[in-house]
Amino acid sequence: MFTLDVDTDLKLALVNPQFAPIYLEIVSREREYLSQWLAWPPHASNEEFFLSFIKSSLHDYADGKSLVCGMIYQDKLVGNISFNSINRQLKKVEIGYWLSSEYQGKGIVSKSVLKLVDLAFTDLDMEKVQISAASENIPSRNVCERLGFSLEGIISRAENLNGRVVDHAVYGLSRTNWPKT
Repeated sequence: MFTLDVDTDLKLALVNPQFAPIYLEIVSREREYLSQWLAWPPHASNEEFFLSFIKSSLHDYADGKSLVCGMIYQDKLVGNISFNSINRQLKKVEIGYWLSSEYQGKGIVSKSVLKLVDLAFTDLDMEKVQISAASENIPSRNVCERLGFSLEGIISRAENLNGRVVDHAVYGLSRTNWPKT
């Protein structure tokens, strides 16, 4: 299994079918919370939903279109982070993530995003990393701002979250503005 060590307590692991029942458990427990910011939790009612997601993710990974990883904290699957898209023509990746509410405030998402940013700029030779978050999703926006991403704009009426239309704050980080260059 493909894994990236982030620190001693945290690693990213390429999704695999064994994650399906754990994803279902997390989402079943936190459906209302996750549905504030994600469109899919109301539809994730069985393992088949996650097995289909994982199969599709692995296919896209094999095609070089995306990279979807579980965030493993202290040997426990606690969320998901991904390059939702890898655009080699534009040399740009888009990152998305979600984390169990139980594990927030521990730096898990921030450290995981930094790991993927490093991967994007070094291994994948990308020029830009982009993250979109609902404009009202202050915790996610704070991650972007804390890590040095710039707010590039607000896209109005960007997504329908189960009947609630939200705007997106779009953040970008270019290789030239990345502290490690």
